[in-house]
Amino acid sequence: MTAPVVKGVVSEICGRDLLEGTSCTIKLKTKNNDRPYEIRWVHLSSDALIHRKNEKIKKSTPGLTMEEDGSLTFQNVSLKNTGKYKYTFYASDGTETSGEEEIKVYEKAPNPTLTMTINCKDKNATLFCDFGNRTDLTVSWYKEDNIIQNKNNPELLLTSAHIQENKTYSCSVSNPASNEQSNSVTVSCEGDPGPRKLFSPDFWVLVSILAGSGALLLLLICILIICACQNCSQLKKAQTR
Repeated sequence: MTAPVVKGVVSEICGRDLLEGTSCTIKLKTKNNDRPYEIRWVHLSSDALIHRKNEKIKKSTPGLTMEEDGSLTFQNVSLKNTGKYKYTFYASDGTETSGEEEIKVYEKAPNPTLTMTINCKDKNATLFCDFGNRTDLTVSWYKEDNIIQNKNNPELLLTSAHIQENKTYSCSVSNPASNEQSNSVTVSCEGDPGPRKLFSPDFWVLVSILAGSGALLLLLICILIICACQNCSQLKKAQTR
């Protein structure tokens, strides 16, 4: 099989932590830029192999290519590419050199959603940073632009002192290869009317007025009845004479 050796391709150098979908190259560490006569790269986690000897590829793996100098290039790394890669190469005089390189591939962090539950009566609030069921992420909490917590707790509890500050809060989720920030919320009880009373003071003033008017009306009715009764009595006396 002829060697599909990559020539003149510029690729970024692989770091240890890579974002899924990245294309990069693990440089082969040779002395004095010697060009190996034979080279073999093996992924220790899956036994994936790419082997070149005397400028011919003896064994290849999809997604992996070998540069002219023997460096290993990844086309769009995936999570399965995580692990150690052992290289072994031989100089033209038969001298053997070997070593290992390791990469770790991460899925991109999602955009978290920040929600708030606030109790203005008891003066406390709970913020929740929702990023699904991912377990590979670290949660960071911010007040304004200042970090206040950096841990894996998606909940942040706030006291009355925090609420009275009327500050904005946000969260972010990250792994070694990516970071995403949430929306911001302002934690405040300003404008909240507080607990509503069943009857306001104005209601009781109105009741008092109505009650007073009712008593006056009742008094007038009683006077009219008494007057009517007296008139009836006088009329009966006059008829008996």
